[in-house]
Amino acid sequence: MKLTGAQILCEALLKEGVEVIFGFPGGVVLPLYDTLPQYSQLRHILVRHEQGAAHAADGYSRATGKVGVCLATSGPGATNLVTGIANAYLDSSPMVAITGQVARPFIGKDGFQEVDITGITVPITKHNYLVLDVNDLARVVKESFYLARTGRPGPVLIDIPKDVFIEQTDFRYPEKVDLPGYKPTIEGHPTQIKKAAKAISESKRPVILAGRGIILSDACEELKELAETSQMPVVTTLLGIGCFPESHVLSFGMIGMHGMAYANFAVSNADLIIAIGMRFDDRATGKVSAFAPKARIIHIDIDPAEIGKNVRVDMPIVGDAKHVLRELNKLVGRRLHVEWVKQLDTWREEHPSVTIRESENLLPQFVVRKIYEVTGGEAIVVTGVGQNQMWSAQHFWYDKPGKLISSGGLGTMGFELPAAMGAKVGCPDETVWCIAGDGGIQMTIQELATIVQENIAVKIAIINNGYLGMVRQWQDLFYQKRYVATPLSGPDFVKIAEAYGLPGLRVKTRREVVPALKKAMAYKGAFLIDFQVEPEENVYPMVPPGAGLAEVIEDPQKKPARSSAPDLTASSI
Repeated sequence: MKLTGAQILCEALLKEGVEVIFGFPGGVVLPLYDTLPQYSQLRHILVRHEQGAAHAADGYSRATGKVGVCLATSGPGATNLVTGIANAYLDSSPMVAITGQVARPFIGKDGFQEVDITGITVPITKHNYLVLDVNDLARVVKESFYLARTGRPGPVLIDIPKDVFIEQTDFRYPEKVDLPGYKPTIEGHPTQIKKAAKAISESKRPVILAGRGIILSDACEELKELAETSQMPVVTTLLGIGCFPESHVLSFGMIGMHGMAYANFAVSNADLIIAIGMRFDDRATGKVSAFAPKARIIHIDIDPAEIGKNVRVDMPIVGDAKHVLRELNKLVGRRLHVEWVKQLDTWREEHPSVTIRESENLLPQFVVRKIYEVTGGEAIVVTGVGQNQMWSAQHFWYDKPGKLISSGGLGTMGFELPAAMGAKVGCPDETVWCIAGDGGIQMTIQELATIVQENIAVKIAIINNGYLGMVRQWQDLFYQKRYVATPLSGPDFVKIAEAYGLPGLRVKTRREVVPALKKAMAYKGAFLIDFQVEPEENVYPMVPPGAGLAEVIEDPQKKPARSSAPDLTASSI
């Protein structure tokens, strides 16, 4: 039986287990949209902007571990996906973006709404396809999902001309993928793993530095076994948060520009760093030449291009984190690092990075902490970028993977609301809190309409300080308080919520916070709370730009700021 290209695409998506598509229609994809009613198993969610579709697919992917799917028409529809595709690429989120293209005879002739989306997205996709023959479509879909989810995950784009959607052929879905040039290394080299085990046995001040690769490879149990066997402290990157229980005695939080002071001190004084599934991003390392100056570095990553790219590595191991850790755990013996862990505990007491100072004003950290307490930590938290992101990382504790969903490498304002929407669609039984700034929420606020239309019960907390907060913080600390283009006048968010059809509350004082949160939690649908917080509150700790991790600034309102870390050079630990 012959099927159209549109039918073949739908059949192939079902074969890949796709349940939901986030999309927006347009002229060249009308044949596909006309076909969708034949496939009731495919839920289509109509976003209000294509960027929202890409972020929603990304959030869905991170919350479920499945490949997210977004759909857009040609021209501006396709280009509106670009930010979301780039965001997924930098954060290694498996996603398939499907775009329509002008009919084949018009390609290259600047037809209405034509754009070379495959050319545009070459640097921000694992691979992309322009399907010029309907007979290739099923194979292309099979390959795209395989590429998106295997190796180092990431986005793949499929561009389909309008007439390919209409053309007919026999539907045969490939049973396997044949990509001779694509063979990710899964198993680590045995000799390198033995060297790593030996280094661990010899170390006195080891630190495990865990990233998102642990979550992507489902290696959380293997990581925990490694840490507990050798009693090694664990710190994480921003996107690695949750891969190791933050309530665990060996957990010392996030490192980096706004990481915990004691986590940064640990890295700065370690004699061995075991970095797993992370890429030594500049926000994590600070000044590269000052990163872990006393340590040998083991780097375990599935992407060989990341090893040695930013930081010197003494023992590289290319492979999937789960497989490598399984083999490493067979070789690592039980050890105690009592004095070293005790030293880190002392630093944690002396430098209380997550203590919230007393204030008559409503502090944003206080809001995040109360969200944690009211939810009992049982929630998915979704943020964009900026101060709201850092407070959410610092003051909500995550004991399970995939509970903090945030824009890491690209730092995308506007990610939070559509990504939270996607996370809730993927995990309907989970509580999902979108914690947004008053700047970021306005970039994709139109998705409130999608949330209401689709009855997606996301809870929304706006940290409203009347500024583009993180940029203002830099102006405060490094530009003599010249607040250029950062004061932000916003709408009445409660009225905006009501206009879209969901309830909203405004909170101005500390005593109002918990009752408002409980009311939001009790409500069955989406709920928005506008928290009007201290306008010029800064995020601390902070490593200044161009400084090493040891040169951390702590909150001057809590205690005297410290400009450098303790030095254990002469220590016998």
